[in-house]
Amino acid sequence: MSASDMKIITVIGSGLIGRSWAMLFASGGYRVKIYDNQPGQSAKAITEIKKQLVELEEAHMLRGELTAVQQLALLSGYDDLSQALEGAFFVQECVFEQLEVKQSVFHDIEHIVGKDVILSSSTSCLVPSKVFSKVQNRSRCLVSHPVNPPYHVKLVELVPHPDTAATVMDTTHALMTKVGQAPVLLKKEIDGFALNRVQAAIIAESWRLVQDGFISVKDIDLVMSEGLGMRYALIGPMETMHLNAPKGLEDYMSRYGENITRVLSSFGPVPDFCGEGAKSIINEMCELIPSDQQHLSARQERRDQFLMRLAKLKEDC
Repeated sequence: MSASDMKIITVIGSGLIGRSWAMLFASGGYRVKIYDNQPGQSAKAITEIKKQLVELEEAHMLRGELTAVQQLALLSGYDDLSQALEGAFFVQECVFEQLEVKQSVFHDIEHIVGKDVILSSSTSCLVPSKVFSKVQNRSRCLVSHPVNPPYHVKLVELVPHPDTAATVMDTTHALMTKVGQAPVLLKKEIDGFALNRVQAAIIAESWRLVQDGFISVKDIDLVMSEGLGMRYALIGPMETMHLNAPKGLEDYMSRYGENITRVLSSFGPVPDFCGEGAKSIINEMCELIPSDQQHLSARQERRDQFLMRLAKLKEDC
C-alpha cells in the first residue's frame, strides 16, 4: 500500500475504547494517529495494542488482511493535538463520558481541522445536539457508538445531529463497513440511542424480578444466556416474532399481542439501583463472581474468548 493510498484517522483518547478503535481502523488499512493529552499515554497505548495484536494473530482471530506487524506500523502516538489532527479525514473521540469534556474537545478540534473533516463521538448516551453544541459547523458531526468490547462486538450505532449531512452519515457507514463493523443508522437522536434503551429495559425488569423475590441473580442471567440470548445472538426480536407464528409478525401479534400488553402493564416503576434495596442484589452477584480485579479480569477474558468464537461462528454460517 503506497503512502498516497493511505487515509488518516485520528483517535482522541487512548483508553480501552480509543485503543479498540485504533485497532479496528488499522485492521482496515488506515493510518491511525492516537492522541492523548497526558504525555506518554499514547505510547503506552500502542505498546498495549502491540501485545493484543500479537495475541489475536496467534489465536487466528486478527481482523483484516494485514499482519499484526503491518497493522502496528500504521499506528502513531501524539500528545500534541495539532500534530495528531494533521491530514486526518475522520476524527473519532473517545474521552471521558462527561458532557463538558467532550464539548471542549470538539470546540478545540474544530479550530484546527478543515471544514470537510468528519467529527465523530464514541459517547454511549449523550445526544449529538448536546455533545456538539459548541461546534459551529454541525453538518459534519455525528455519534458513532461502539459496543464494549468493540473489537469483538461489531455493532456501531450511527446517530446524527439534527444538522448532520446525509453524505456524512453515508461516508461513516461505508468506513465502519470497510473495517468490518456492523453499522446501524438511527434516523434521529434519542436519549440512550437504540442499544442502551433496549438494554435498560432488560436491566430494569431483571432487577425488579430479583429484587421482588421472583428469581435469583444466577437464574435471571441464565434466562438470557441459555434462553433469549441464544437466538438473539443470531436474529433480533422482530425477526424472532416473525418466525414464531405460522404466518409471520401480524399473525404473532394477533395470537400473543394481548398477553404481551397484559404483562407490560404489570411492570413496576424504575428500580433504585443504588439504594438500600440494591445491596442484597449486589452481594448475591459478588458471591457468584467476587468484584476484586483478579476475578473480574478472568471473567472478562472468558467473555472475550466466547465473543471471538461466536463472531467466528457467525462468519462461517
